[in-house]
Amino acid sequence: MNIVLKYLPEAQGNELFFLSDLFKGFNEDQIRDFSSIYRSRRKDPNVILLTALLGFVGVAGVHRFITEQIGLGILYFFTGGLCLIGTIVDLVNYQNLAFEYNRRVAHEVAAIVSR
Repeated sequence: MNIVLKYLPEAQGNELFFLSDLFKGFNEDQIRDFSSIYRSRRKDPNVILLTALLGFVGVAGVHRFITEQIGLGILYFFTGGLCLIGTIVDLVNYQNLAFEYNRRVAHEVAAIVSR
């Protein structure tokens, strides 16, 4: 876990444990390469939270576009965040949304780095 904090100090909670498991098969150079690519692609949970809050001022679904869930982003946009219910649920689960996206990105980056 210390190696994760050394290269990705912004990782927290589930992401921290996930990355420590992912790094077990990597050498130091692979970890450094992974960290530089992953850091540029990962989404901060606070950004997801702030963009989900935009749903209350009439621009719902921005957080879904950021996490590459285009279909849900369009649905939220045209339905007002599914009449604000979906937006409220996403506000409660914003860390989960960010973790799911970051986990998917981590697997993609790990496949690139491990070649």
